[in-house]
Amino acid sequence: MIEKSLVMLKPDAVQRGLVGEIITRFEKCGLKLIALKMVYANEKMAGEHYEDDEAWLKSVGEKTLKSYEKKGLKLDRTALEQGQVVRKMLMDFISMSPVVAMVIEGHNAIAHIRKIVGATAPSDAAPGTIRGDYAFDSYMLADDSNRPVQNLIHASDSKESAEREIKIWFKKEEIHAWERLDESLLYRKIKE
Repeated sequence: MIEKSLVMLKPDAVQRGLVGEIITRFEKCGLKLIALKMVYANEKMAGEHYEDDEAWLKSVGEKTLKSYEKKGLKLDRTALEQGQVVRKMLMDFISMSPVVAMVIEGHNAIAHIRKIVGATAPSDAAPGTIRGDYAFDSYMLADDSNRPVQNLIHASDSKESAEREIKIWFKKEEIHAWERLDESLLYRKIKE
């Protein structure tokens, strides 16, 4: 099943000069770049990317509140209010300097990309993944600094989110159909 995914290299990846290294990882495993650009995200783009979705906001807020409770701290906010605080921090972060937005295509691309990227929390990311090898931030440090965790990269988590996110970052004419040399080997039918 051929899928498309949005992959965004966040400001920390761009500022640390990891763009080429990260792109290489996707290309080496047979995934194909079909769109690529460097963008300064404005408030509208950042707000569309981090949707003002109540279920997502509550989920993010609950995770944050639980992490504070584990440290013996209590925030005087509801999960929804905390989710809104996190959303604002994320929007500010991705618009602080350029990001590199990509559309990557391939067989089972969404799951494949997420394996390569690694767990959202850098401390949970396995060695050999992008976050496991290059991200060194933690939720504890981010919380203490009152900012979002810097985990280098975003990758769509489903076909639906990929479709939604790609439309935010790319016009239809910026996405290019082409064939890698090795695709003819992968998708070739064996004669009977």
